[in-house]
Amino acid sequence: MSEFSMELLEEKIKKSETLLKEDLATVRAGRANAALVDKVMVEYYGTPTPLKALANISVPEPRTLLITPFDPKSIPEIEKAINVANVGINPVNDGKVIRLQIPQVTEERRKELTKTIKKMGEDTKVAVRNLRRDANDKVKKMEKAGDYTEDDVKSTLDEIQKLTDKSIKEVDEIVAAKEKEIMEV
Repeated sequence: MSEFSMELLEEKIKKSETLLKEDLATVRAGRANAALVDKVMVEYYGTPTPLKALANISVPEPRTLLITPFDPKSIPEIEKAINVANVGINPVNDGKVIRLQIPQVTEERRKELTKTIKKMGEDTKVAVRNLRRDANDKVKKMEKAGDYTEDDVKSTLDEIQKLTDKSIKEVDEIVAAKEKEIMEV
């Protein structure tokens, strides 16, 4: 039987929040952000390689992402990988660098994006609640096994609930910040 650990629960909850932040970073908000191409994998000499390992990614202007490959011969592969990754932006290559011009986001698209990020936030909250349920079950099993007293169980369940509430509040703040960024014109 697995032992309950508050540290492990906290770690899993933090991981859920971190995944949400990473996923939200890939949502295009109408301004250039290097995270847009974080998940792009380039076929480099037959090996799938993360784009950030093959090129310097910078934001010279608010709506421009500049990708400067360390090896200029890799430009066609990088361009192909960006198109395959479906980031929604066509790469423009001048032989030395690749530019991604981020288009202005329409009001309708902004509303769609806010729905998407709210769903991502809800999914994260569900994951956190599932972690809470699993932790509560473990604590109750430990009580039945005689490892915990009734008072220990009550205080541990309270702690788990406080941790869950704190995490859900954090998720709401993360989503609200991204929503504000998207709705900015």
